[in-house]
Amino acid sequence: MVDTLGVAVIGFGWMGRVHTQAYARVRHHFPGLPLVPELVTVAEEVPGRAEEAAARFGFASTTRDWREVAADPRVKAVSITAPNFLHREIGVAMAGAGKHIWIEKPVGLTAEDAGAVADAVAKAGVQGAVGFNYRNAPAVEAARELISSGEIGTVTHVRIRLFSDYAAHPEGALTWRYERERGGSGVLGDLASHGTDLARHLLGDITSLTADTAVFLPERARPTGATAGHSRASGGELGPVENEDYVSCLLRFASGARGVLEACRVSVGEQNNYGFEVHGTKGAVFWDFRRMNELGVSRGTTYQDQSVTTVYVGPGHGEFAAFQPGAANSMGYDDLKVIEAYRFLRSVAEGTPHGATLTDAVHSAAALDAMARSAASGAWADVSAGA
Repeated sequence: MVDTLGVAVIGFGWMGRVHTQAYARVRHHFPGLPLVPELVTVAEEVPGRAEEAAARFGFASTTRDWREVAADPRVKAVSITAPNFLHREIGVAMAGAGKHIWIEKPVGLTAEDAGAVADAVAKAGVQGAVGFNYRNAPAVEAARELISSGEIGTVTHVRIRLFSDYAAHPEGALTWRYERERGGSGVLGDLASHGTDLARHLLGDITSLTADTAVFLPERARPTGATAGHSRASGGELGPVENEDYVSCLLRFASGARGVLEACRVSVGEQNNYGFEVHGTKGAVFWDFRRMNELGVSRGTTYQDQSVTTVYVGPGHGEFAAFQPGAANSMGYDDLKVIEAYRFLRSVAEGTPHGATLTDAVHSAAALDAMARSAASGAWADVSAGA
């Protein structure tokens, strides 16, 4: 027997659409899922945007006030894809109303915010999933298995990069994303949050770090109307960019491994250059998001001049078989969110977490807070103790 689960989406920018499409596709790829998501309502404060979403995707109702979602008995699960500064308030409210939540990263502006949402989820006994989508790539899951099995020996060091140009244009609008009060820590929350999650997912807990940050485009024009994504605005009043364009960071792991994490949102010539290189005493593993379905693997006993083999992920890796029948058939970004939707709905159905959780969000946020402290002080910062 298959049950329906009433779902709502709060915030309908690009990520709200991605979540909605994932709900629409999830049972096509995972027909054994015992829950069918039903699009009950969409909440968006920008006039007309919720109505457009309903007409396009089939939501039964719309609202401009997300608080109405908390009071709606039809809604059992909620995607929270609103701006960062609203995540804590909405997350706590939805969990308190007994609704399962799938919330985008960063979960609030600080580790305290993420912890508050995690506490609310635990207290309510609901499930909480977090949008760390890159860990869902079958190649990343294959890399994690290689590392944990000892195929590349004891991990010695990792380099993680997240370079993008989404904020590189000088006419990029001064939206909430660039304000400390509403956007939080800039590229730390936008991109480095994924980096810290990947680092911990692959290598275990980060214990301490030292970081440097910079703002390279200090002023932007204020938009004159509603914006979506990374809109441009020219000729408007200039205002200050309050949070970071760039971060570089040295990491120390509980295992003794070392790491380098670098993220930038204004890298001209870089279009989503995300990836990692993990080195061990017997080999290495390499992943580039732009070649998402490939993995570079070096292993053996040669050590010096040891070759690297390209592995094309296939049905034996992660959730690949739900999308393609054979290796080297490509998957894309939106497929990672379908996997995320599947794991969220499976968590709800089984009452057991699958995929990234609020605990993972708290660990990531603690690392981001430590980066901010380190950049301000010029000293190493302890991640695990939050000091």
